Amino acid sequence: MSSEPKYKRVLLKLTGELFGNVETHKGLDFNAIQKIASYIVSLNKKSGVEIAIVVGAGNLFRGREVAGTGADKAAADYIGMLGTVMNALALQEEIERAGGITRVMSEVVVQSVCEPFVRRKAIRHLEKGRIVILAGGTGSPFFTTDSAAALKAAELNCNVVLKGSNVDGVYTADPKKNKDAKLYIKLGYQEALEKGLTVMDNTAFALCQREKIKVIVFNLNLLENIEKIIYGDAIGTLIE
Repeated sequence: MSSEPKYKRVLLKLTGELFGNVETHKGLDFNAIQKIASYIVSLNKKSGVEIAIVVGAGNLFRGREVAGTGADKAAADYIGMLGTVMNALALQEEIERAGGITRVMSEVVVQSVCEPFVRRKAIRHLEKGRIVILAGGTGSPFFTTDSAAALKAAELNCNVVLKGSNVDGVYTADPKKNKDAKLYIKLGYQEALEKGLTVMDNTAFALCQREKIKVIVFNLNLLENIEKIIYGDAIGTLIE
């Protein structure tokens, strides 16, 4: 591992399921959140790397859960966006209890608990060494938090998107169902799109491709993978 970080500013995409019960992945488990938060604080102080985090809400609610119920899809997506605000506030609490300095910024304006997202302010927070937690998705329905991660990485001039997964990277097939599935070490965006690899949605892939932002998909069950990637180790699947 190199003695100097390879990336100066990173966008870390965290699925909401990491914040939930260890068995059901639902609700808010502050012990699980504390573990993630403490690691991020330690890494931020040790490396000096500027860290922005986009959180999902899979532990609370996803808009697609209303499929087939007749419920309005846009309204369901807004509910999911508010779920990301809850997760962001929980992560902020644990990061600050661990000694970090954070700002929560949301595309869905909830001024009593967090800042609205303003690009220049977010960049300034990062430059001051604050960990910026980005909630509210894109602020619009019909987009995933993967799209939000790609968009925010582009807006904040991040060097790379680190997308945590529960497997080691992108495979030719689901490795939990197919023991012969092979891990991709490196992929091109166009190849990923043509192969229909669904680790990120097509909108996120297309934006990262256009803005030339690298994406690294890695196993987040091993938190130390984040540091290894930041310092240049070949972990997971690189998409560029």
